[in-house]
Amino acid sequence: MSDTSIQVLHVDDDANLRDLLRTFFQQRGIGFSVLHDANHLERRLARERPSIVVLDLMMPSIDGLSALRRLREAGDAIPVIMLTARADHVDRVVGLELGADDYLGKPFMPQELLARIRAVLRRHGASPDARASVSREPMCFGRFRIDFVTRTLFRDGEPLGLTDAEYGLLEIFALRPMETLSRARLVDLLYGPDAEMTERGISVPIWRLRRLIEEDPSWPRLIQTVRGNGYMFVPGGA
Repeated sequence: MSDTSIQVLHVDDDANLRDLLRTFFQQRGIGFSVLHDANHLERRLARERPSIVVLDLMMPSIDGLSALRRLREAGDAIPVIMLTARADHVDRVVGLELGADDYLGKPFMPQELLARIRAVLRRHGASPDARASVSREPMCFGRFRIDFVTRTLFRDGEPLGLTDAEYGLLEIFALRPMETLSRARLVDLLYGPDAEMTERGISVPIWRLRRLIEEDPSWPRLIQTVRGNGYMFVPGGA
């Protein structure tokens, strides 16, 4: 995806930051629209589909985490980057658990936000694995079927609402069955070599994915832990 085809929706009550980012992105030919709060985010997305939503954490009325929770519960998997002025890592973990694709602490340089947006969108549909998967036949395991063309996971024939990060992680595993993948390798494949995500941070998307596909996430059979080495996808464990 070229920069000029990117459409960003920025949801933030900070007018100065909105204006700064609008100028920065529009100077680079990138579509940029804003919402002053998250009260009507779902309604906005129903009539306008940006490439990505940049969502502030601390806003009056509806905060960013609540807005993100609403989107994911409604099955909307649009890519979301959270902005937070808090140093508390708990907020970041909660955001990832709810389905955020990335987070960025304030203050930040606009160039860094653009780099994060590019990285998320690459994972969403332009990564090497995603490009290679376009020609692949659907993969079935147990009650599940992965359609690599539409980037959709079906359970008993019904599509599941996966976030970009959840699908990306599942595809990484599906393309490498029975292969032990270290935490560092998974972070590199999912977030890119320059990601700030720690190796332990991969535990959050692993946990979210297990909740979706495992009969008993506390005793995983599909995404198995290889103690001391990482994780392995065992499609026959379904």
